[in-house]
Amino acid sequence: MNNGSRQQKITEKEMPFLDHLEELRWRLVKSILAIFVFGLAAYFFSDEILALLLRPYNQAVAALSNGASKKLIFLTPTGGFMIHLKLAIFAGLIAATPVVFYQLWQFVMPGLLEKERRYVPIVVFFSTACFLSGALFCYFYVLPYGLNFLLGFETVDLVATISINDYLEFVGMMILVFGVVFELPILSFFLTRIGFLTPAFMRHYRRHGIVVIFILAAILTPTTDVFSQLLLAGPLVILYEISILVSKFALKKEQAAAIKSA
Repeated sequence: MNNGSRQQKITEKEMPFLDHLEELRWRLVKSILAIFVFGLAAYFFSDEILALLLRPYNQAVAALSNGASKKLIFLTPTGGFMIHLKLAIFAGLIAATPVVFYQLWQFVMPGLLEKERRYVPIVVFFSTACFLSGALFCYFYVLPYGLNFLLGFETVDLVATISINDYLEFVGMMILVFGVVFELPILSFFLTRIGFLTPAFMRHYRRHGIVVIFILAAILTPTTDVFSQLLLAGPLVILYEISILVSKFALKKEQAAAIKSA
C-alpha cells in the first residue's frame, strides 16, 4: 500500500461517527425518494401489475380445477385501495433497485482503497442484474410450482378462500427474498477481490454454510410450511456452490500465490 492510499485510509477511519451517520441518512433519503418517484409512476399501472402478479395464482387454480377460476377477496372497505397502494410501493422498490444499489455502494466506497473502488460500478451493475434475475426466477419457476403444490391440498371439505392481501404479501416477500439471495455470487466476487474471502474458506465451511442456509430459509420464507422453505433453500445451496466458483475466478493471481505459499 503506498503512502497516499495509507493516508487516505487513515483520514477515512478518523471521520467522525456522526459524519458517517449523516452520510448514511442522505443515502437512505435518496433511495427512499427514488422508490417514491417510481412508486408514484407505478400507481397508474397498478391494475396491470396486479394482473401480472395474479397470473401464477390463476394458472395454478386453472390447472387444479380443470380450467375453473377462483377470485381472491379483500375484507375491508379500504382493502382495494390499500392493495393498489402496496402494489405501487412494491413496483417502485423493484424499479428503484439500480438507484438503491448505487447509493449502497457509494456509502461503502469511502472505506475502500483506490484500486478497490474501480470494482464498484461493475458491482452495482451486477448487483442489479442478480437481484432482477432472482425476482424473475421466483416469478417464473418458484411461484408456479409452489402454488400448485400448496393449493393442491384443497379438498371438498377444505376450501381455499384467500384474501388478496395475504396472497400479495406471500408473492411480494418471495420475490424480494429471492432477489436478495441471488446477490450471493456478486457479494462473493467483491469480497474475494478485496481480500476478505477465498474459495478455500468457502469450501472448508460448506457444511456450516448449508446449515445456515436452511436456518435462513426457515426465517425468510413468509409461510411456515417446509415446502416453501425448501423452495428457497435449494436455490441457495446451488448459489453457494456457484459463489465458490465465482470466488475462484475473482481470486487474484498474487492472492492465490500467497495462499499457496502460506
